Amino acid sequence: MSETAKKPAVAWDQDTKNKFDKLLEKIPIFLRGVAETKVVNRAESLVRESHRSLVFEKDLVDAFFDVTPYGFHGPLKNDMQELGIDYIQYGHPE
Repeated sequence: MSETAKKPAVAWDQDTKNKFDKLLEKIPIFLRGVAETKVVNRAESLVRESHRSLVFEKDLVDAFFDVTPYGFHGPLKNDMQELGIDYIQYGHPE
């Protein structure tokens, strides 16, 4: 079975994709590729687990918190606040 046959197609809400791209720009270049892969995989996994096909802001936020080591949550929160992302509404602590 091919890789695409195993995983249902997942698309990204355009506003969420724009925020994702802006968050990625804040990650040091030498970590950016790994971060992009991990966040995309996690966000799309969350969507599939919920039997949906579109990634929204909550999925993006949850994915970033899931794959980012705890010690880097402070800078992540600052970056999200700068972009107007209210991570607290999705259940993440201040």
